[in-house]
Amino acid sequence: MDLDRLNSLPDGEIIKRLSSLHGVGVWTAEMMLIFSMQRPDVVSWGDHAIRKGMMNLYGLTELTREQFDKHRKRYSPYGTVASLYLWEIAGGR
Repeated sequence: MDLDRLNSLPDGEIIKRLSSLHGVGVWTAEMMLIFSMQRPDVVSWGDHAIRKGMMNLYGLTELTREQFDKHRKRYSPYGTVASLYLWEIAGGR
């Protein structure tokens, strides 16, 4: 895999390529997008703290994928910033 070329690819393609590697899942690829590649619009369904923060923010006892996607779209194109706030709301630091 040409790691230098990854940065020129769209987020979805990067996730697909990284998660094809042994031991790398979607969540890991999304965290790489946020922290290593500084992509601006990443909100991870696979991240428990992000989901918990979203539930706290909206006063929900459950969060469906449909609800999550609705909120994620509202945060675009600044989903990564929203993720940082959701982590804080969830109590993570």
